[in-house]
Amino acid sequence: MSATTQGGYGSTAVAETEIKPLSAWLLFLIGVASALVGLLPWFVAGLRLPLQNLWENDTTAERMPLVLLPFSQYTLTLIVALLLIGSAVAGLIARATRARQSRGGYVAIVAGVLLTQLIATVQTAVAVGGGLQSRSESTLYLSLLIAVAALAIAVGVGVLVLIARAPRAGALVGLSIASVAAGSWLSGLIAPVGSFPAEWAIQVLGYARWIPAILVGIAIAWCGVNTVGRVIAAIVGLVLLWLGPALITAISSAAGSRVLAGYPSEMLDYGVGVFRMAFLMPELVVPPLVVAIVVAAVGLGTRMLLAGTRGRAATATTATNAAESPATEQSN
Repeated sequence: MSATTQGGYGSTAVAETEIKPLSAWLLFLIGVASALVGLLPWFVAGLRLPLQNLWENDTTAERMPLVLLPFSQYTLTLIVALLLIGSAVAGLIARATRARQSRGGYVAIVAGVLLTQLIATVQTAVAVGGGLQSRSESTLYLSLLIAVAALAIAVGVGVLVLIARAPRAGALVGLSIASVAAGSWLSGLIAPVGSFPAEWAIQVLGYARWIPAILVGIAIAWCGVNTVGRVIAAIVGLVLLWLGPALITAISSAAGSRVLAGYPSEMLDYGVGVFRMAFLMPELVVPPLVVAIVVAAVGLGTRMLLAGTRGRAATATTATNAAESPATEQSN
C-alpha cells in the first residue's frame, strides 16, 4: 500500500510503502524453527540416548531410546548449549524483524521456542525415567537432569529477551552468554555425541575453542563503547568469556566422574576446586580475552573509518547541492 503527496511546482510523487506485519503464526513457527536449530548437533548425533549407568536392563547403544535431549551426566554442558543457542537464534531473528512484528509477534516467537524446548525436555524425561532402575539414586539423577534443562530454558528466555528487545548494551550481555555456549554447541556439531571423530574433526575442534572469543569481540564491535552502559556491557561480556569456560570445565570434570557419582557433596567440592583452578590459569584465561579484545578493536576501528567516510561523502554532497542552487535560481 502506498501514498502519494503533491509538491509545489507540478506534482512530485513520494511513495511511502507500508510494511506488512508478519503473522503471529509465522513468527510462532520461526520460534519453533529456532529451537530446532539449537538442537541441530543432537539431530546430527542421531537422537539416541547415551548409555546410562543406572539403566535397568543391560543393553547396547543402538537399542537405547530416541530422545530430543542428550540426558546424561557426561553431556550437561551440551544440554545447556542446545537450549541456549536455540533461544539466541530466536532472539536475533526477533530483533531483525522488529519492524514487521505485530503487537503479539514477539510473544509468538517466545512461545514457539518455549513450547519446543518444553516438549523436548518432557519427552526425554519420560523416556529416561521409564528405563532407569527403581532406586532413589535414579530419582535424584533424573531430577538433576530435569533441573539443568529447566534452568537452561529459563536462562535462554532471558537471553532471547535481551537480544530481541533490550538496547544494544543489554543485547551485548545476551549475545555474550550465547557466545560462551557456542563453543560447546559447535563441538557437539563437529564431533557428535557417541561418535569417534575423524582426524580432521579433531583438528577443527582445536580451533573451535576460539569461536566464543571471536563472537564476543564481534558483539562488542556491533554494540560500540560510546556510552557508559555499553562500556559496562563490554566488560560484562569479557568477564563471561573469562568465567564461562572455567565453569564448563568444572561441570564437565565433576559430573563426568563416576567415582564421585554417589557422593554429591564431594562432587560439588571437586567441581568448585576445578573452577577455582581453571579461572586462575593464565594459559587458559588470557588468550581468549586477548582474541576478543583484538577482534573488538578491529571492528570498532572499522566502524569509525566507515562512519568517517560516510560523513565526508555527506558533507561533499551538501556542498555540491549548495553550489548548484544559486546557478539554478539564476537560470530560472
